[in-house]
Amino acid sequence: MKDHLVHFPDFHKYESNGLSVYLESGNGNQLPLLTRKYIQNLLKVNMEGPYGPEWPSEEKVKRREMVAPEARYIFVRQSSNDFIAKKNMEQDAGVECTHEAHNEDRLLGFVHYRFVLEEDLPVVYVYELQMEPSVQGKGLGKFLMELIELIACKSQMQAVMLTVQKANKFALAFYRKLRYVISSTSPSRVDPLVSLCL
Repeated sequence: MKDHLVHFPDFHKYESNGLSVYLESGNGNQLPLLTRKYIQNLLKVNMEGPYGPEWPSEEKVKRREMVAPEARYIFVRQSSNDFIAKKNMEQDAGVECTHEAHNEDRLLGFVHYRFVLEEDLPVVYVYELQMEPSVQGKGLGKFLMELIELIACKSQMQAVMLTVQKANKFALAFYRKLRYVISSTSPSRVDPLVSLCL
């Protein structure tokens, strides 16, 4: 019997559709203060609309979830050298720049996931997949979900699960395009007004 090697794509960086970024991992209980603030701000920008009046109470829950020891992260960063070079080119072209350069490489998004038991099945549960509006629609979200699926496979998990607000039509379309389906354990099967579990 001949051995077949499976070649996985390089998941340390993403270079496509005008983006050149790299990935790094992190744990919820070890997040630096600036990273925690970034996550809080990006969540508010992306999620306040879909949650509507429920956002203030949901935001408190998310702040607790994000720093839990079992929280795992994949961060998307743009090298400060790439970012500065891009901004310099934009300034030379007369484009107004408002972002200040920092010593750390610029964060563009993140995935927050955990290894959990769902109905006695070990799964990777995606708590958040959040991207800056400027990098949405460029294939990065799909790339990160492929990485989560690879992590689930390598860790012998039974599935990848996540929850989507019904009001978040963009996210629903994104996950359906990736062939995610409503779980048989989704609360939406009992109460059609609650979020969907995919």
